[in-house]
Amino acid sequence: MQIAALVFDAITPLDIVGPIEVLARMPGAEIVIVGKARGPVRDPRTHWTLTSEASLAEVTKPDVLVVPGGAGVRPLCSDEPVLEWVRAVHRTTTWTTSVCTGSLLLGAAGLLRGLTATTHWASKDVLAQYGARYVEERVVPQGKIITSAGVSSGIDMALTLVAKMAGDDIAKGIQLSIEYDPQPPFDCGAPSKAEPAVLDRVRQSMQRASAPAR
Repeated sequence: MQIAALVFDAITPLDIVGPIEVLARMPGAEIVIVGKARGPVRDPRTHWTLTSEASLAEVTKPDVLVVPGGAGVRPLCSDEPVLEWVRAVHRTTTWTTSVCTGSLLLGAAGLLRGLTATTHWASKDVLAQYGARYVEERVVPQGKIITSAGVSSGIDMALTLVAKMAGDDIAKGIQLSIEYDPQPPFDCGAPSKAEPAVLDRVRQSMQRASAPAR
C-alpha cells in the first residue's frame, strides 16, 4: 500500500512526521515523500529540512494521500498544478487525509464541498470558504476523506486510519510501540477549553505571524 506524504516549503514538520511515524509501522506500508519536485524543503520557523524523494509527476496513484499543514499551504491553494494533482490522485486513492491546515488544500481542490471537516481552529473560517462545515473535533471521517485538527492530531488521524485499514489490534500495537499515551500538563488544547485571555493572546500572536512582512 503506497502512502504519499506531501511536503513543501514552510511545512509544519510534526504534521507529517507524526502520521508517517505511525503509518510506516503498518504491515505492507510503502511510504513515499512527494513534493512539487525532488529535493529539500525547509520550514524557516523550526529550521527543519525535509527531503522530497519523488515529484508529483512520479506519484500518480497512491493508495493513501496525507496532506500536512503549515504556512506553506496558502500558496499551494492557488497553485493549479498542485491542485490538479490532488484531484487526480484523489480519484483513485483508498483514503485521502489531511492534518491541520492541510484540509485547506483539499478544500481548494474542491474535495470538501458539503462535507463536515476540521482544521486548525485559527483557520476554520477559511475552511468554510471552501464549502466545508467546520467542527471542533480531533479526527473527522467523511467517506474516504479523513481530516484532522491542528498539528498533534495527525497522530490520532494516523492511528484511526491504521485501524480502518489493518484492524484495531494493529493500531493498538502501533500506539503501544510509540508509547502514545498523552498526559499534557494542561487541559487547554482546544479553543473551547482555553481561558479567554490565553485564547486571545494566542490568536493575536498567530495573526501577527501570518501578517505580510513590510
